[in-house]
Amino acid sequence: MGIDYSQLRDPNAEYTMRELSAETMGVTRERGGDRDLEITDVQTTMVDGNFPWTLVRIYTDAGIVGTGEAYWGAGAPELIERMAPFLRGENPLDIDRLTEHLVQKMSGEGSIGGVTVTAISGIEIALHDLAGKVLDVPAYQLLGGKYRDDIRVYCDCHTEEEADPIACADEAERVVDELGYDALKFDLDVPSGHEKDRANRHLREPEIEHKASIVEAVTERVGSRADVAFDCHWTFSGGSAKRLARRLEEYDVWWLEDPVPPENHDVQREISHQTSTPIAAGENVYRTHGQRRLIEEQAVDIIAPDMPKVGGMRETQKIADLADLYYMPVAMHNVASPIATMGGVHVAASISNSLALEYHSYELGWWADVVEEDVIEDGYIEVPEEPGLGVTLDMDAVSERMVDGEELFDES
Repeated sequence: MGIDYSQLRDPNAEYTMRELSAETMGVTRERGGDRDLEITDVQTTMVDGNFPWTLVRIYTDAGIVGTGEAYWGAGAPELIERMAPFLRGENPLDIDRLTEHLVQKMSGEGSIGGVTVTAISGIEIALHDLAGKVLDVPAYQLLGGKYRDDIRVYCDCHTEEEADPIACADEAERVVDELGYDALKFDLDVPSGHEKDRANRHLREPEIEHKASIVEAVTERVGSRADVAFDCHWTFSGGSAKRLARRLEEYDVWWLEDPVPPENHDVQREISHQTSTPIAAGENVYRTHGQRRLIEEQAVDIIAPDMPKVGGMRETQKIADLADLYYMPVAMHNVASPIATMGGVHVAASISNSLALEYHSYELGWWADVVEEDVIEDGYIEVPEEPGLGVTLDMDAVSERMVDGEELFDES
């Protein structure tokens, strides 16, 4: 028998002056119609995709179920189980209050960042799906309506010969011509054969030239048929990142992503201010507070939050609204299953400054099987008009792909 995380004792959760439960806040008035309902349970199932996706389900006494997804990785299922008692008996339509309620309750367990925020994100997405079903509206309507009917998707591309410029260019051409994408991303933190020390983050000139050769080959091959971004995965020193960004200025780079580690925003700002190559970052900071300096100091040209990691759908919308004050576009990072991907679609529909949404699973042949509906077509996702997120879990497909030792959540 495993640990019952819902029963773990946390003095901070048991006593907080900012208790936001319905009982404490006096939110007890009848709402009428079908809007009087209560959460009865919260469950998770982890799917073994190209990342271990944590799917979340919220159940109600009305028989309506909402589905969400937390960013992949260990710890989220246990934290969601830990938070379930704080949600039982609550009305799921109070999305903002319940999200903040969880932030306050989990303050002692790290709700300003990290996996605790990720776990709350998964619950928040499920609440949007559930509320949309209760109110019979698509999730984007809960966020204020939509700016667009179709969301542009950029395909994160890979090849077995990831360090070979020609192989990358061949794959770029294939993804454009055969798969229909007009937006791509390739990795630049790949071995060049010229490395002397992998720990010091320094790029030697031959390494920079190798990375420039990948950029040149890919951008010249696809030309104006596609925009191409390049990811560095927080690998390089400040000085090396500046030299690399300046070297790439002559090419048509959509953006250079995460050239330095995410902790020091001062270094990130210096790089962005000293090159005309567009710089993107944001997937590894949490909530609007974490993104604030990147935006206010214009330390990036494009902000790239990961919706099921950063705090959820409303939190991502808040980040986008702040970015819009600085005329900054949003390109949501996304390595999720179709569930959180569709949550990102609703967010992208609801914000004016959406640039594109990432798709990281084109090599995983069964990615779309997790839901019953078709998702991506010719590099775009149509914004659903069905209630909630607009996708339905295929429980058989989920059951077949669960992480070893995992149990399937209840269907209803």
